[in-house]
Amino acid sequence: MAQEYSRTQRVADQVQRELAMLIQQEVKDPRVGMATVSAVEISKDMGHAKVYVTILNGDDAEATQTAIKVLNNAASFLRGQLGRRMQLRTVPSLRFHYDDSLKRGNHLSSLIDQARAKDSF
Repeated sequence: MAQEYSRTQRVADQVQRELAMLIQQEVKDPRVGMATVSAVEISKDMGHAKVYVTILNGDDAEATQTAIKVLNNAASFLRGQLGRRMQLRTVPSLRFHYDDSLKRGNHLSSLIDQARAKDSF
């Protein structure tokens, strides 16, 4: 019988919570701005983690790319801090990716609103 909530998922949830606090408190680079950790995916061997981040800076694509680059450069520092906070045998290496789901969601919502406005006439 398969487990409903696997160990990798539990570790991913804990990594997400810890990284959110670490980015907020420890990363002092102003280029990061307001970053929110939206999801973490950890490989089965716990060696690698994809960290999906939403950057709240409006629609500035260049600033978003810069913030992701800064976070990827700080990945080894954040990994070390995770190792101190969490009791894991191996701490996964971190790779940050931009999560554009909020932007896509807003776009789809506006399309739905436009379709509903056309139907009401």
